[in-house]
Amino acid sequence: MIVIDNFVSDPHALRTEAASLDYGVMGPFYPGVRAPVPAATLNQFMPPLIDLIAHTFGFRGHIRLLDAAYSLVTTPPAQLAPIQRLPHYDGLDRERIALLHYLSPPAFGGTAFYRHRSTGYNYVSRARAAHFAAALEADVARFGLPEPGYINGDTRIYEQTAHYPAKFNRALIYQGFTLHSGVIPPDQPLSADPRHGRLTVNTFVMGSDTA
Repeated sequence: MIVIDNFVSDPHALRTEAASLDYGVMGPFYPGVRAPVPAATLNQFMPPLIDLIAHTFGFRGHIRLLDAAYSLVTTPPAQLAPIQRLPHYDGLDRERIALLHYLSPPAFGGTAFYRHRSTGYNYVSRARAAHFAAALEADVARFGLPEPGYINGDTRIYEQTAHYPAKFNRALIYQGFTLHSGVIPPDQPLSADPRHGRLTVNTFVMGSDTA
């Protein structure tokens, strides 16, 4: 895990840009709406991170950008799909790196990481995916689906192993195959307005072990 406070020199400029964009649903899993980050904005903060990411996660080759989006959690807890009530992973490759940049106040909640109790897994790789899916299905058959709401702490199926509080202009950088979830307070208003909602920038890159 890499934690960087005061990540960009002018976070308010990003909030202003975010408020000017059009948002929509991107995929079935994220509980909110997103808008692509312009390339010129990415070029302001990504290049200095390349060597840091390569050194921290042991990459020797090229690191390429996958995508980046301004993101707003907007789905009320009672309306979450079952899969959105559980920790998730962003992909099955250890080379897939997530960069999460908070652009809203701490009250909107941070990010937590989890261990799946029955397998002991805290990440899901390609080699683990089938076993994990079968074990999770058995867990749900035994314990039932979680009640509607964002996961926040230990459950019968998952143990929370780490919690990184949100802080305005803080960035977290971690491997996307780890089990994690946003910590969304149950009474927090979830606005679709970037000026008032839980605004983050979610960026994904892919490293390479081949020099």
